[in-house]
Amino acid sequence: MNPLGLYLPGTTPVHRAPAGFKLLLMVAVGVASVFLGRVWEVAALLLVVVGGYAVARIPFRTAVAQVRPLLWVVAFAAVLHVVLDGWQRAFVVVGIVVSLVLLAGLVTLTTRTDAMVDALVGMLRPLRRFGVDPERVGLLVALGIRCVPVVVGLAEEVRDAQRARGLTASPRAFAVPLVVRSLRHADALGEALQARGVED
Repeated sequence: MNPLGLYLPGTTPVHRAPAGFKLLLMVAVGVASVFLGRVWEVAALLLVVVGGYAVARIPFRTAVAQVRPLLWVVAFAAVLHVVLDGWQRAFVVVGIVVSLVLLAGLVTLTTRTDAMVDALVGMLRPLRRFGVDPERVGLLVALGIRCVPVVVGLAEEVRDAQRARGLTASPRAFAVPLVVRSLRHADALGEALQARGVED
């Protein structure tokens, strides 16, 4: 299981590709997307990314789940650009966002977290001469990734507690306990790291 998403084990070419290559490819596509401005270019990018899901044999429902959290943001951006700039510009903007999100999801779904962290540490090793500690950066990234499901789990606990008490869905009543529990978890994590000899 990948903490960032649902890692799906497999033997497809996408799964077997080195983690470093996939990370570099994702960064390269993100940089290149800045220069995309035509409908056919964005459509080609979207087709290539969707093709990657097909090659990796990722279920359609799982692929859709990668962009579902951004549905309202994408819909608002699409309507806004259609009104202000026309449908072509709207397609370009929304298509790039969806493509990048899908690509990030594809990397997450086909790459183990430890492999991504190891690849990142390897990429940062040449920066050691400039004072960068690759292992420390890798630890921070791994901890950040690990905290995602923890916070999600805490949010579910708070929501369940609210339902058990019959409380209404108040944003304030949900946010305050979640923040408090998250801070407690951060303190406990800091104490555990310090006990293991990891400095601040």
